[in-house]
Amino acid sequence: MPRKKTYYIYIMTNQSRNFYIGVTNNIRRRVNEHKVGPTEGFTKRYNLKKHIYVETFSDVDSAIAREKQMKNRTRKKKIILINKENPDWHDLSDGL
Repeated sequence: MPRKKTYYIYIMTNQSRNFYIGVTNNIRRRVNEHKVGPTEGFTKRYNLKKHIYVETFSDVDSAIAREKQMKNRTRKKKIILINKENPDWHDLSDGL
């Protein structure tokens, strides 16, 4: 029987509270990639190293659809979502 995968939607931020929203099937690895040496582009330019939000999914299509939905939300709605789940904006990677 194939091993069931888990998919994650996550949000990274910085001191200026810029956001990066992504999807992965290995949250530890992906967050570590952001923290240790972000790849060229948006995450490196904005130094997005603080993991502040995560949702889990058992289906990759659902995870991708949620990622797109979150990316299309207003900044205000993203902040409301984060505050609901992580009101102090603690770095969730400390528990990974």
